[in-house]
Amino acid sequence: MNLFALSSYAVIFGVFLLMFISFLVGSYTYRWLKKRRNVDGESTFGAVQGSLLGLLALLLSFTFSMSNSNYDRRVDAIRDEANAIGTAVLRADLYPDSIRQAYRKDLKEYLETRIEFYEAKTDMKRINESLKARQLIQESLWARASSIAREPAFLMPNNQMVPALNAMFDAVTTRNLALLKRVPEIILWVLILLCATSAFTLGYSQGGKSDWIMNIGFAIMICLALYLVIDLDRSRRGVINTEFANQEIKNLRTMFSNPD
Repeated sequence: MNLFALSSYAVIFGVFLLMFISFLVGSYTYRWLKKRRNVDGESTFGAVQGSLLGLLALLLSFTFSMSNSNYDRRVDAIRDEANAIGTAVLRADLYPDSIRQAYRKDLKEYLETRIEFYEAKTDMKRINESLKARQLIQESLWARASSIAREPAFLMPNNQMVPALNAMFDAVTTRNLALLKRVPEIILWVLILLCATSAFTLGYSQGGKSDWIMNIGFAIMICLALYLVIDLDRSRRGVINTEFANQEIKNLRTMFSNPD
């Protein structure tokens, strides 16, 4: 099962149900063993329970740190791209009007493809269309830069414009890689398994007299922490998204609002 394809709410609800069932199984397991032999849930499972809860806390902390780092990389990638596009637009002003207007026209269209790339969210058709449109405009920009670079009269503006275009194009690769970098799914599965196992030991160690207020509270808090981990890793569709960072790219539209 692909966890990333599922809704965050569906995953968390599933984990909560799994933990609730694990509490029940742990409690009934203790009662079943109690009828057949004398067992002491607390003394038997105390050390194991403490170790599992410690391991769960450690893995949650590790996973949250990884997810948060990925989120920060995405924000940084969007910021760097916004700066790169803005720089290219400004350096187009170094050319005479005919060349400047041609550059600005392509850069405006390029900007719209990058805005569409984010606003497509998880619609792969729109995402691929925006990437194809961007590639065509990129080729047009580079062909123009390569042609003008052969003219000695434009040596100074070319020395400024070419690096700006390179940075703008490279920012796309950086942003795409940052978007694809996620917490490995195997780590999430191990984390879910630990949640279930910890819930089982809690149910067992309570000696058949389950404290459901504590158990449900524990499950809710673990699920909330897990939700943050998953949501941070889904910047296109989660509550914790990168909309505020992408607004910096949208704000670049103002650079084209004044008539040439």
